[in-house]
Amino acid sequence: MKSPKAEAEDLMNAALPFAKQMLAAHGEFLPYGQALDKTGVFIAIGASDGREHPPSRDLIQILKVGMREGARAGKYKATAIVYDVRVTLPSSGANSDAIAVSLNHEGKYTALAFFAYRLEGENVVMGEVFAQPEENYSFGYSQ
Repeated sequence: MKSPKAEAEDLMNAALPFAKQMLAAHGEFLPYGQALDKTGVFIAIGASDGREHPPSRDLIQILKVGMREGARAGKYKATAIVYDVRVTLPSSGANSDAIAVSLNHEGKYTALAFFAYRLEGENVVMGEVFAQPEENYSFGYSQ
């Protein structure tokens, strides 16, 4: 049996390719989610508020509410929300674009992972990776 951290990392690794694909094709992406159900299946989760170009924070909130509802209903073992951010790199203090992956697991594991990147034409060049603690909006506790 895998640890909560290992299952959350598997979910993160399943969720990341779509962000890279969208960045390569469009130079951006809207926030989206992915969940690990109780049987071990990864489920893609989208969000919409009816607007053509909604603010990312609104979509993130919609995703959080939906994931909380799914977790309370016993559907999910782990959840991830993926979104585009600007970060300060811990190693250099430089600013960078990054893919953020917010992870919540029912086994009391949470993390917010950042994958710095830069675009070179249609290529997504990955850079520094770092993480920090995250609130658990899906399963209702803090780390």
